[in-house]
Amino acid sequence: MPSSIRVIGVPMDLGQSRRGVDMGPSALRYAGLSHRLRKLGHTVEDIGNIPVPVRDTLPEAGGMSFLPAVLKACELIYEQGQKAIAEGCIPLFIGGDHSIAVGTVGGVTHNAPSGLLWIDAHGDFNTPESSPSGNIHGMPLAALMGLGTPELVNLGRPGPKLKSSDVVLISSRDLDAPERVLLKQSRIGVYSMREIDERGIATVIREALARLQHLPRLHVSLDMDCLDPMDAPGVGTPVTGGLTYREAHVLMEILADAGCVGSIDVVEINPILDERNRTAEIAAELLASLLGKSIL
Repeated sequence: MPSSIRVIGVPMDLGQSRRGVDMGPSALRYAGLSHRLRKLGHTVEDIGNIPVPVRDTLPEAGGMSFLPAVLKACELIYEQGQKAIAEGCIPLFIGGDHSIAVGTVGGVTHNAPSGLLWIDAHGDFNTPESSPSGNIHGMPLAALMGLGTPELVNLGRPGPKLKSSDVVLISSRDLDAPERVLLKQSRIGVYSMREIDERGIATVIREALARLQHLPRLHVSLDMDCLDPMDAPGVGTPVTGGLTYREAHVLMEILADAGCVGSIDVVEINPILDERNRTAEIAAELLASLLGKSIL
């Protein structure tokens, strides 16, 4: 069914140490994202980019020293997510590193709950105390669950934005040791690449949807490092052994069939590390599949 989709760019490169991910929104637009979605019958409005400070104007220390700038951007993201949902649109946030999810998920759950499908090689479930790097893009899911620095936890509205029964991780394969402990304690659903290898992506995603069926809609947070770097090389933190091109499409096609996706963010595309915009092209193809493109 055709939808009204609002594209919101977030050129955020403050949550991690490798430069270039701030060009992700441009790479996706260059890949013809809006055109692909309009061909499917959707109404697409691109409202441009959320303002994010240029990294070189901020303290060189990086890591948590970027927190005030990340918070300011995420507050604007939160407002746009809340507004899009209230106006009956599907917000499609194009990043940018995964720290934007503190704002995207917070905003779209402001007035009503949503399930969260976190498709990522990493757990992003660190706190400042557990993180070996101190990079904020490794902390957003923990913050959404009420763990970590209070400024992130309380962004937009006080306290956790999700319950453990609201969240499923898919494609996990690179977790820090303290992060594993936190994830187990959280009791959220986790489907690692081993389970996908053993059981198949179709079985896993259908089971994940069953776990989240008590919620009226889903937010899909798609980190492009969920794919194997042989298919999607343009990411800042590649991890071998990820989803294949076809597995990723099957996942998106099953989600489209379920008809429950109400909001989306796609993150961590780094054109500097890419090959002729290949990763952005694949991301645009996956988003088209998620929003209704089918083989027949």
